[in-house]
Amino acid sequence: MPDAEAAARPPDLLRPRGSNQVGMRQFNERVVLQALRVHTSLPKAELARLTGLSAQTIGLITARLEEDGLIVKQGRVRGRIGQPSVPLALNPDGAFAIGIKVGRRGAEWLLIDFASQVRERFAMNYDFPDADALLPAIARHIHRLRDGLGPLAARNVGAGLVAPFLLGGWHRTLGLSKAQADEWNQMDLLAEVRARTEVPVSFARDTVAACVAELVGGRGHDLKSFLYIFVDTFVGGGLVIDSHLHTGAHGNAGALASLPMQSVRPGGAPPSQVMAEASLWELEQRLQGEGLDPTAAYDDRALQPPFAAATQAWLGSASLALAHAIVSSTAVLDLADVVMDGSMSRALLQALLGQTRAALARCNWEGLWPPQLHGGRAGAQACALGGAMLPLHANFAPDHDVFLKAA
Repeated sequence: MPDAEAAARPPDLLRPRGSNQVGMRQFNERVVLQALRVHTSLPKAELARLTGLSAQTIGLITARLEEDGLIVKQGRVRGRIGQPSVPLALNPDGAFAIGIKVGRRGAEWLLIDFASQVRERFAMNYDFPDADALLPAIARHIHRLRDGLGPLAARNVGAGLVAPFLLGGWHRTLGLSKAQADEWNQMDLLAEVRARTEVPVSFARDTVAACVAELVGGRGHDLKSFLYIFVDTFVGGGLVIDSHLHTGAHGNAGALASLPMQSVRPGGAPPSQVMAEASLWELEQRLQGEGLDPTAAYDDRALQPPFAAATQAWLGSASLALAHAIVSSTAVLDLADVVMDGSMSRALLQALLGQTRAALARCNWEGLWPPQLHGGRAGAQACALGGAMLPLHANFAPDHDVFLKAA
């Protein structure tokens, strides 16, 4: 185990190196870390087999990573043929990162460790974000989470900021003035946050970040390609192809909220979009129309009296819209799997999955292969969690495609 002084300093892996030979060494170190992240823990012999590196190279790499405090030895495994093996695993205290979600209904801050476990969380709720209040709060909580690490603060590698593609979009639907919408649509949010903190900050679209969380820590361990759907205040999504996130030409792949619900009619108004039926905003409006607390859309109350009747009505229309989105996407992408998650209770997610599967069974699949619909594992914190994974990936994931040999 590293001593206290070593634990408090940033790992050498983060320090830039110059030569091609040293660059390859860093790449191999990252390959080993990726293998441990995917498989949780592995002995050196298994690391060598999975990565294709020699036993001598694995020995040198793991010694350096242990010295840097990035990996730890676990207890010896006995009872097998040959010498007892010593599995290696990521050291949770090896590095930390902060995730910040800026949403239309609230903001969230997460501190995660090197094993992607949440150590601390803050949240702020609002009807719609006010820049004068939110921007200082973002910086304040970044510093609070970092400084709360004490002697390990130097091991915080950065923050990942996530927000909707157009935070002020659909302002008429949200009941906002054009001035309120323009303030956010014209703001360089990343630049505003970077100006308020010395912590390195990166940015991603919120549902893309949620897709990253599912890819790294959820269904991505089992599924290589899938359409990702995240039901939030507005529904959105992402796209994974061959275990890689595909963002599209404008970083907006998987923008299911904008998918038309029907074809354009001559001389008619533009058709409604999936967003109008399958978003939690629509459930909020149904609850509010019944004189009920609209925030119940995001917690366990949604399926309980007196909220259940409005929620059941929303489930009926939302499941049809999501089924339409899935069929349309399948016709273009021919993917075998779809993963759905959202910022709602797990019980409501299961109800939505069940009704969407029933709606899919009634669709016309002639000429298509119906995909399997899976529930997501990242949960309501997926967006902030994916944001926090961005700086960890930038600092520790391989710089190029990595193909680990099949176990």
